[in-house]
Amino acid sequence: MKTWEQWMQNQERQMALQTALTLLEYDMETQAPEEARKYTARVIGILNSMLQEETLSEENQRLLEKLAGKKSLTVEQAAMVRRAEKERQRLAAIPADEYREYSELAASSTGIWARARREGDFSLFAPTLEKMLEMTKRFAVRRAKKGQDPYDVLLDEYEETFTREALDPFFSLLKSELTSLLRELTPVVQRVDDSFLHRHCSAERQRQFAGRLADYMGFDRKRGTTAESEHPFTTNLHNHDVRFTNHFYEDQPASAIFTAIHEGGHALYEQGIRDDLTQTPVGGGTSCGMHESQSRFYENVLGRDENFWKPLYGDLQDMLPEAFGDVSLHEFILAVNKPQPSLIRTEADELTYSLHILIRYELEKQLFDGDLEVRDLPEAWNAKMEEVLGIRPENDREGVLQDIHWAQGSFGYFPSYALGNAFAAQLYHQMRKALPVEELLAQGKLSVITAYLREHIHQYGGTRNSRQLLCEVTGEEFNPRYYVEYLREKFTGLYLSRE
Repeated sequence: MKTWEQWMQNQERQMALQTALTLLEYDMETQAPEEARKYTARVIGILNSMLQEETLSEENQRLLEKLAGKKSLTVEQAAMVRRAEKERQRLAAIPADEYREYSELAASSTGIWARARREGDFSLFAPTLEKMLEMTKRFAVRRAKKGQDPYDVLLDEYEETFTREALDPFFSLLKSELTSLLRELTPVVQRVDDSFLHRHCSAERQRQFAGRLADYMGFDRKRGTTAESEHPFTTNLHNHDVRFTNHFYEDQPASAIFTAIHEGGHALYEQGIRDDLTQTPVGGGTSCGMHESQSRFYENVLGRDENFWKPLYGDLQDMLPEAFGDVSLHEFILAVNKPQPSLIRTEADELTYSLHILIRYELEKQLFDGDLEVRDLPEAWNAKMEEVLGIRPENDREGVLQDIHWAQGSFGYFPSYALGNAFAAQLYHQMRKALPVEELLAQGKLSVITAYLREHIHQYGGTRNSRQLLCEVTGEEFNPRYYVEYLREKFTGLYLSRE
């Protein structure tokens, strides 16, 4: 049997274990009973151990060594080998007993976080977070090459080539430009009425409209499903089983609306990956940042554009009359775009969102540099919020406990959100040269825009990294100035040009 076919058989075994893990983890966050978590965490630990063993087997290493550098491989095959070897090296740095312990801890940690969040008490979660951080640091140190910053090791997991050296000037630019624009807009936007966004609206009505949005966006229900969770997310078993979740707050109907569009953007990406790539090492999106570029593109660039709502706003008023029945489309657009400092990242407006990410990035660096202890996180978080956004959380629930990521061990993940915003703006700049985007939105032809993204981004899965894909699509290297210019053009057009 040829080396490639042998290796693909090996990959199928790994894929089967990963699929089982994904399904269990999805179930844990959606419908598993509360007391199941401790016991299911053991199963997840065992499966992760089996996956590690399979990945580190002598056979897999031997086959990867044979395949590495083979000139007969296609671009897609070479990318699969490259990603598989990177994963093998990651797992090789972690002893089997520690990896199982970590996997079980991560599986149970989210339940502890959820309880602490409900009760608004960080002390309930702090011991678990300390353990997660300690283990993550230890693994990163082992994996680091000579002279490499351990935090850069983690950043590379989520966005290749975007190290501290690249991210520090990126966030410095955003902090300067975004806070300046916010100050400029504040006197005007303070007069914008957004009180109707907090009217009571039944969860069931919201659920129905969220379903309407998913269908409008083109989410294929024969290859996907939706559910509810404490923290909305998208996952997939493969491109024919893509799942995303939402949450429904009866006094915040806009939250579920834009969550549906955001997670729907993630889901369309996964459903758009080619069949020949799915269930392989490159069967997911390019990176976390590129994935966020798609969700944020649908949610903000498209979903908060007045043209997007022209074919839909009547449905929104009919289905959620208690919230929006007496609100004009123009009033709705001004309200859902209103830039103002707020406490919760997932509810933040488009302009201040990346400032929330800046805060998390700076705190993570302090944690990994040893300049900040876990027990001091709540106060450090509150101080950063006050410094950057001028507001201070009153409790842990609306402060340090609002995100699930650290409970999952996802240190280094947060910067991908801000990068995703910047990627989306650069891609949008290019798309507008090829498509009359606003006209298509107003005509209800969202499928044309999705087809463009599927042709240029979605179909390729993980065969390229984000920098390579941006170059292929736009003909340029990554340039965050497009993001700054996009925000300034949008927000001055919405608010200042009307003065």
